[in-house]
Amino acid sequence: MLKVSVPQQEATDRRYCEEVTVGFRNTGGTAVGSGTVTFGTHVIGALGVDWATVESTEPLPVPIRAGERVEKTWTVCVDRFYEGMLALGAHLEHDVTVKYPGGEPVFVPRPGA
Repeated sequence: MLKVSVPQQEATDRRYCEEVTVGFRNTGGTAVGSGTVTFGTHVIGALGVDWATVESTEPLPVPIRAGERVEKTWTVCVDRFYEGMLALGAHLEHDVTVKYPGGEPVFVPRPGA
């Protein structure tokens, strides 16, 4: 079974991209050898309105052996179209869904959701 941390985000030099770090802990008895991490990146307007959600999927950083904790950072972007909104006070928030063979999907909501 995988435990997934709340995504930590850090700005980049492009407003429409962030570095997103997620931790994975295998609490099961066997290694996880494959899977996916799907980011739901939300464009949140200055007044708190969720204007858009953009999904992107990456491979799970494997193997994750039994008892092991692994952390990975990805550059996660939305379309450059949103750069103007982000310059005017909007921001990005990320939820995460992890899927892997033999396990239930794990969903971690975005902070503040």
